[in-house]
Amino acid sequence: MDNPHILFALISALVGVSCFIPYIRDIFLRKTTPHSYSWLIWAILQVTGAIAMFSSGAGWGITPLVLGATLCVSVFLLSFKYGTKNVTRFDLACLVSALAIFCFYLLTHRALLSVILVSVIDVIGFLPTFRKAYAEPYSETTSSYVLSAIADGFALGALANFGLTTTLYLFTLIVVDGFCSVLIIARRYQLKLKTK
Repeated sequence: MDNPHILFALISALVGVSCFIPYIRDIFLRKTTPHSYSWLIWAILQVTGAIAMFSSGAGWGITPLVLGATLCVSVFLLSFKYGTKNVTRFDLACLVSALAIFCFYLLTHRALLSVILVSVIDVIGFLPTFRKAYAEPYSETTSSYVLSAIADGFALGALANFGLTTTLYLFTLIVVDGFCSVLIIARRYQLKLKTK
């Protein structure tokens, strides 16, 4: 393949789709209980991030975000039936904050500011899942977060234009997915030690 950006985009898309397979499987097996607030925020952000990055010349680097948006919407819809009932006021505050910042984004339409806001909202969107993963580490699928971070790493390689506007959101996704993976693994290990 002559264009390495396309190759990186294809690898990122394949890994990105594969990260949802174990997650969706575990939803139907009742092992994973997605947090509807987080998945709603992520679905909105993936669409917004893809649009902002595309307008800044990201090229093939938006491929995983487009696929991710579709799959995030799917998990959000599944969360109505299979999602966690462990929803707190903290989670509601995160949702309201994220939606307020998103509304601010809609009014600005400036690419760099949009990507910064999308990155901040993504972190806020992760907070309910971080809280739930800490309290119930077996209610999440670790491999999905690991694969998602890897997919976003390949998406960086697919970018046609490197700059803060095109890379910040992908870096944010890598960090929060990586942190969520470590949190789940650490909490499971901690709970195992307590039961010994």
